Amino acid sequence: MSLFNTLFRSRSVTSENVEVLAVEDFKKAVHRNKVQLVDVRTPREFKGGHIARAININYYTGDAFYREMEKMDKTKPLYLYCRSGNRSNKAAHQLAARGFEKVYDLKGGILRWK
Repeated sequence: MSLFNTLFRSRSVTSENVEVLAVEDFKKAVHRNKVQLVDVRTPREFKGGHIARAININYYTGDAFYREMEKMDKTKPLYLYCRSGNRSNKAAHQLAARGFEKVYDLKGGILRWK
């Protein structure tokens, strides 16, 4: 299999495992159920306000981020958000590639939540 096919195929699989949700759908999911909810912003941003029951795992910590994420259950849906949706979307795709079965990303981040 060519490198192109390998990259394209893994990207396709990753995309199937990641879904970007509008604020209303994200709110319904995280309020209605006990879910794995992760704020990937910095601790300073997190202290400035976050979604109830979210835990903070800073995306910018590199390998430490992935070590902490490995403690999460890969078979259960994972809900991510950041400030604007950029970091959480990158993290969502990277985590799906690392075996998380379903990752939901908040469209527009916490800026849209408020």
